[in-house]
Amino acid sequence: MWEYEHSVETGAGAEAIWRLWADVENWGTWNGEIEKIEINGPFAAGSRITMTPPGDDPVLLRITEATEGELFVDEARFGDLLLRTVHRIDRIDRDRVRVVYRMEITGPGADEAGPQIGPGITADWPDTMASLVELALR
Repeated sequence: MWEYEHSVETGAGAEAIWRLWADVENWGTWNGEIEKIEINGPFAAGSRITMTPPGDDPVLLRITEATEGELFVDEARFGDLLLRTVHRIDRIDRDRVRVVYRMEITGPGADEAGPQIGPGITADWPDTMASLVELALR
């Protein structure tokens, strides 16, 4: 298994973060690595998201868990590899939250493939998360 986690603390409310997450069609306003994005239903477990990075093929994500105001999990399959991303809001105190993104790559060959593909997928997370919380503070 390969794993990576990044977090950022903010005074933005959990509700504001959640609203931005749930507005999938507008993820590109705070995530520069999205050229096009579509969701096939509500922002809930079972829905599928088709995300196209700039100059790349579309990636199919399946929302496997969604708890309003707290977290959502999406998964993508690439051959035998499962890429699972947890997006979580942890309350620090009544005025601050920690936004956490965690990726886990599992499956046959994950120990070799994870270090090769994982850093490229997660490299933009610090910038993306900074943009997310900046927008949530407005």
